[in-house]
Amino acid sequence: MSGSKTNAMNHKQVLAQVRALPPQEDYQWDGADEDERPATAQELQAALATARKRGRPVSDSSKEQVSIRYDREVLAAFRQTGPGWQTRMNDALKEWLQTQQACSPGQRSAPGLPGG
Repeated sequence: MSGSKTNAMNHKQVLAQVRALPPQEDYQWDGADEDERPATAQELQAALATARKRGRPVSDSSKEQVSIRYDREVLAAFRQTGPGWQTRMNDALKEWLQTQQACSPGQRSAPGLPGG
């Protein structure tokens, strides 16, 4: 036995006891204990603003979800590098883009791009 008392009243008896409680006024803080002080509207708003939101945190980067097809060899090579292969693929594409932007528009070598 855990030592805690059990309630011997049934549901109807509990409801009757709750309904028999005298109506009380709003809680009035006596100023004795700061922990019992009701929160102000400003404090409640601040607590709501700082409350952690559910779900995945918002990222600083602006990525867009797309559906794209790659050759099997390309995907296999990146997947072999282990977890995080999508990030490494994105980094490789960004690195390639930087090399292309460093060239003048007439020197781009990739087919399908302007100047290519």
